[in-house]
Amino acid sequence: MIVYSVTVNIDDSSHTDWLAWMKNKHIPDVMATGFFTEYRMLKVISRNEGEEGMSYNIQYTCPNMADLHQYQIKHAPALQKEHSDRYDGKFAAFRTILEFA
Repeated sequence: MIVYSVTVNIDDSSHTDWLAWMKNKHIPDVMATGFFTEYRMLKVISRNEGEEGMSYNIQYTCPNMADLHQYQIKHAPALQKEHSDRYDGKFAAFRTILEFA
């Protein structure tokens, strides 16, 4: 099993809207692609001194790397663009691919 992990730091000014949009629009759209079996959204509670905004980690479970690769080719660009267009300049994100040991 593969975990596609996305960590996002969102500005305080957009936090409430972003959180609702993620829960009601973006995550359902990602799950509707059919490549993931489950997800979980976690709030990052550790913060560095002076860090602004709120951070979240969204973990999508995928059966294998081939499925994840197909998701990345067929769906990720449009879904990421939609997020970037909506929250341009208000977030930072990074992605990690993990494997169950």
